Amino acid sequence: MGNMVAEVRIEDVSSVKKKLSFEVLWADVKEELDSIYRTVGRNAKIKGFRPGKVPRNVLETHYKEQAEEETISNLIAKHYAEVVEKKNILAVAQPAIDQKGITTGENFLFTAIVETRPVVDLKSYTELELEREKLGITKADIEERLSQIRQMYSTLEDIKEDKALANDDFAVIDFEGKLDGEARKELASEDYTLQIGSQSFVPGFEEQLVGMKKGESRDITVIFPEDYGAKDIAGKEVLFSVTLKNIREKLLPELDEEFVKNFEKFESLEDLKKDVKKSLEEEGEARIKADLRNAMIDKLLEDNEFEVPSSWVEEQVYTMMLNARQQMVQNGMPDDKASEISYNLRDGFNDQATRIVKASFMFHEIAKKESIEVTEKDVEDKLNALALRYGQDYESVKRVYEANNAENRLKDELLEQKAVDFVEERASITFVKKARKKKKEKGEK
Repeated sequence: MGNMVAEVRIEDVSSVKKKLSFEVLWADVKEELDSIYRTVGRNAKIKGFRPGKVPRNVLETHYKEQAEEETISNLIAKHYAEVVEKKNILAVAQPAIDQKGITTGENFLFTAIVETRPVVDLKSYTELELEREKLGITKADIEERLSQIRQMYSTLEDIKEDKALANDDFAVIDFEGKLDGEARKELASEDYTLQIGSQSFVPGFEEQLVGMKKGESRDITVIFPEDYGAKDIAGKEVLFSVTLKNIREKLLPELDEEFVKNFEKFESLEDLKKDVKKSLEEEGEARIKADLRNAMIDKLLEDNEFEVPSSWVEEQVYTMMLNARQQMVQNGMPDDKASEISYNLRDGFNDQATRIVKASFMFHEIAKKESIEVTEKDVEDKLNALALRYGQDYESVKRVYEANNAENRLKDELLEQKAVDFVEERASITFVKKARKKKKEKGEK
């Protein structure tokens, strides 16, 4: 092979994208092409010719396209690799190649657009000023959580006395809807339990049932909202015939020693309350850590402007789409519907994905600069902690991670966490007491 130096021009398209334009001399193209035809000729089986003795013009009628494709792909691979190495270009993905093919006697031209690793000298990450929420679990927080637990164990009981249906009652109803005098089966149901005032039905439906007595029937008219899902009913007036079969109320169990028997792990009400407090503290700590990390990312991005390769962002978007889809399927949505929705979320994920990618890049850069590393022991400790949390043994958790090739992701997470801790230790942190928004009670404006 002769001296295959190609002319190459390198332009910056952006701080993380370069365009390489190559011109390969015809002499070099010809040499590569000839060598490929020699290989093809050695193995070609063509009627009337002995193997290895087929004339070039005959080979060309049979193998031209294949030989040229191979020549092009060899030339591109060779020259691209040479330049990337010589110019120390940190490519992060396969390049996008553009070429118009080979013309006899002419130099071969091609361009490669390549995304590169950002080069950033991170500033001011050792003296960030951050606020950190001071955790305070109040009696009210504990009460609220206990009442959520009571709600989970609530029961619906028939109301014994003869009373009129009121807000918050649960009505057991049969109903049938008519549109333009015609009964529609999608507007009918039997033994349906509806909480009055929950606004789970079209506006105007629940309000008109207030005051009904058990056994009573009532005709009501409801105008469906303009943005209602079923287009042929949207904005239309529907006449409903409703029969109230039963009125039930939600009964919450008393918070007493009897209630504790629902849980195997608690001996007494005191134990349950202690456990609620502990889990509120753990959740609070996790939330505060996440908030602090977010504030840290905001500050770092404020002080360091840089671009990241779109291929990294796309990969992150893809991961987010996948997670969204899994979440929907776990919640009982059919797979194809979940796929379609997660596909439509694509563009909406872009900003968030860019931020995640930038944050990850910054923390990895900090780790590199500060020689922070993840040891085998770190990985082991983390797997042990996970095993403890999920009540499994270390070996089986390790196996799951290995089987799913999740070890590298785990190392990445641990490295980022170490970098976050490093920044936090060197930051000046003000503790603030956050007033948490109280949920509005029913009936409050």
